[in-house]
This record gives sequence, structure tokens and C-alpha cells, in this order.
Amino acid sequence: MKNSISVLVVDDEEMMRNLLEKILKREGYQVVAAGDGIEALDLLRRQQISLVISDMKMPRMNGLQLLKRIKADYPEVGVIIMTAYGDTYTIKDALLLGADEYITKPFKSYEISLVTERAYWRQLSAVHHDTKTPS
Repeated sequence: MKNSISVLVVDDEEMMRNLLEKILKREGYQVVAAGDGIEALDLLRRQQISLVISDMKMPRMNGLQLLKRIKADYPEVGVIIMTAYGDTYTIKDALLLGADEYITKPFKSYEISLVTERAYWRQLSAVHHDTKTPS
């Protein structure tokens, strides 16, 4: 099942992108990566993506800006926000804007796996709920 789930990792730090790719691929996900929000939006236009895991602090387009665009243009895509700063106001803003989950860096590999799976099931449930027709 996980091999049908495509995850887009968005982080301006190459080491973090590589680490997340390695963890998620080991868990069986299909993974693509982008170095910033602009590149991420381009990938979303060209590929079927189930989940986006995005860093908060990035040049050109930060995580909140990317989250707003994803929720406006791709509401079926789940979003996980990562932050190294533990800023509760930023996390609250992300959740209010529609983020499905958040994770604070540094994290353990099992934590990213757990958050990713939880976000996927939450998003899948929301999409199925929205597509049901009233009786």
C-alpha cells in the first residue's frame, strides 16, 4: 500500500532532504524532493503527490506560503510542516491554515514515519468523506 503513496519532501538543506528520502523510501513510500517552495509547486503541477513534508524556514517561499498554495490549489494533498524552532505560534498558524501534522526537528526516524502515516490516513479519510454523496 505504501508504495502507492508519493511523498514530496521540501527542504532547502540537502542533508535533511536526503535523510528524509532515505527514511521514507525505507518505509516503502515513493519519494521526490524539492529544494524550495517554488520547485515544490512545479513538481505538484507535473506529478501526482499524496503528501508534502515541508520545512518552515526556506528562501523564496516559506513553509506557510507553500501550505496556503497547496491547500488552495491541491486540497487533496496532505501537508506536514517541519520546524526546527519549536515556535508554538508558527505551529498553530500552520494547523489553522490546514496542515495535517507537524514535526519538530530534530526527530527520530520512527517519528517521521509515524507522522507521515498519520497524515496520510487523515487526508485519505477527509478526501473520502468529501466525496460521499448525501443520502
